[in-house]
Amino acid sequence: MERVNLVCLDDVPLGRLLAIAGHVVGQRWNRYLAEEHGLTQAGMATLMTLARFGELPHRAVAELCFVRPATLTGIVDTLERDGLVERRRDEADRRSIRLALTPAGRERVAAVTTIIHSGRPLTSVDADPAKAAVIREFLLEIISLGEEPHVTMPEARPEGPAC
Repeated sequence: MERVNLVCLDDVPLGRLLAIAGHVVGQRWNRYLAEEHGLTQAGMATLMTLARFGELPHRAVAELCFVRPATLTGIVDTLERDGLVERRRDEADRRSIRLALTPAGRERVAAVTTIIHSGRPLTSVDADPAKAAVIREFLLEIISLGEEPHVTMPEARPEGPAC
């Protein structure tokens, strides 16, 4: 695996570093889900939603996963093919389809949940409880700011070498 030249990132604003780090962690997580659990991020979200709320109508799962019902159809097709989810006719409304986890789906959720809650640090920095607390506070504050970015103008810096 090629390593990023971190020297070139020394002058990158903190917000941009956060975005880069989020992207890198997201890619690693998606690769892990695919290689170890045969899941996509969307598939995992669907399984976790069903594990949390139980059998639900297709439309409700789509809303909880922040996808369109048509998008969820393809996700569920894959999960059903893999034996993780099943479609059931709603007895009260035969036009409606409900989604439910299978026993294999529950096992997959348990395996992923174990990793999520393992507390395994991503780096040596977050392995230090004091540093992890500062990072957590920072990330929670960023998340709590909502959608409007709070941008401050950087101080003028001398031109450095371009990376």
